[in-house]
Amino acid sequence: MAARAAVPEEIGALVAAEIAAHDATSRSGRMTLAAFQAALHPPRLITVNFSGGITQKCWSVTRTDGCYSVIYLPSAGYFSLCVDSDFGPLDIGVHGPAIDCFASVQ
Repeated sequence: MAARAAVPEEIGALVAAEIAAHDATSRSGRMTLAAFQAALHPPRLITVNFSGGITQKCWSVTRTDGCYSVIYLPSAGYFSLCVDSDFGPLDIGVHGPAIDCFASVQ
């Protein structure tokens, strides 16, 4: 069964919970958290491209770094890493917690 559509406040609460639980005891953990927090913006509704020409309305949670951004997939109930493309964000199959998706390319 697909997850129900999330609203920005719920997505913000998920991100806040991840930040609160993030292990920032190591230098790399602190640096990852600081970079993630600097990239955050309020959830914005966007259209994301998936393989096979499928598009879906999702929520952007980080600004792009020129190559990547983290989005929330409401139909799946998790976060995803997207690569920037000429046609908009493209899901690249890196899914899970927002900070982990972000850290996979930082």
